[in-house]
Amino acid sequence: MAGAESARFEFAAPGRIVFGPGVIGTLAQEAAAYAKRVLVVTGRHPQRWQPILDRLRSSGLTVEVFHVDREPTVNMVRRGTQLAASASAELVVGVGGGSVMDTAKAIAALLANGGDPLDYLEVVGAGRPLTRPAVPLILAPTTAGTGTEATKNAVLLSEEHRVKVSLRSQGLLPCLALIDPELTYGLPPTVTAWGGLDALTQLIEPFVGRRPQPITDALCLDGMHRIARSLRRAYADGSDKTARMDLSLAALFSGIALANAGLGVVHGFASVVGGMTEAHHGMVCASLLPAGMQANLTALRARAPDHPSLLRYAELASALTGQAQARPEDGIAWVEQLSRELGVAPLSQMGLLPQDMDVLVERTAEASSTKGNPITLTHAELRGIAQAS
Repeated sequence: MAGAESARFEFAAPGRIVFGPGVIGTLAQEAAAYAKRVLVVTGRHPQRWQPILDRLRSSGLTVEVFHVDREPTVNMVRRGTQLAASASAELVVGVGGGSVMDTAKAIAALLANGGDPLDYLEVVGAGRPLTRPAVPLILAPTTAGTGTEATKNAVLLSEEHRVKVSLRSQGLLPCLALIDPELTYGLPPTVTAWGGLDALTQLIEPFVGRRPQPITDALCLDGMHRIARSLRRAYADGSDKTARMDLSLAALFSGIALANAGLGVVHGFASVVGGMTEAHHGMVCASLLPAGMQANLTALRARAPDHPSLLRYAELASALTGQAQARPEDGIAWVEQLSRELGVAPLSQMGLLPQDMDVLVERTAEASSTKGNPITLTHAELRGIAQAS
């Protein structure tokens, strides 16, 4: 393995991970082992999940449902927590994409800890620690991208501050992650692309960042191989079962990786852009990823030519291209080509204006994800990434 891994590290993951086609069918049985009263958080098409709700109720559970129709906000979590409390929910189940799962995690945390989201949010809130584990939490992703089922944070939009920030605690890891690739079979090509590109970014940044470790290194490289061989296939044919399984595994691996090894400047930018526009997170990451990789390479070569992350950029290039002697630039070119094929738009088409540049750079420099970047980038370098993207 290229590069210097941490001599000492800590590894965290969901209490249990159950993976495979059809495992969503066990949800009612699993939920009944934890509670009698359940809050189920689902997405904008609740009728899609009616059979799951029916099975939960037929198992003798009292079920309250909270619908998420956009990326989670502080106010949305307040409403969901109030609903859960009034229903005396003992278990929170999230069945949906990253927004649904982030909402479910935040509600479960606030049910256990009390208070308001701003008491605990980093950057814009008081940043108080969540001292109690969330109430029992089961997550079942219906997309393949965010890896939220395996992370120890919940990303919320503070509309007041126009920025995405996190609740962060080991206690946000679910007691059970049910990952069923069959739930992704009906995803449209655009959602498949955005999710896969989000997962790819979440595999690259932990691998080259400040806190690599051997467990996440192995997951990152395996996940990159899976995306390289399967994202185009799933984009072209959403019913390709092998490709769908690859993407679900890659997304899971990316969530575990970021939870344990951190992220980097691309996600630093994405958290800010997500607060300033309504652009999809995966699309934002993909638009920034090539320029972010290039800026890191240039800065490392100029200021830290012996840095182990330079070897890691070559190793990830080999994983993506399948060429043993690939150079870091080959990896960047591969990402650029993939983004073109999947129709990734530049930041200028996502609602950002030239006058937003100063705020974008300032906030990105302070973002928590940026602190995991392999090298500290100057404001001029950050501006260069934004302009190139």
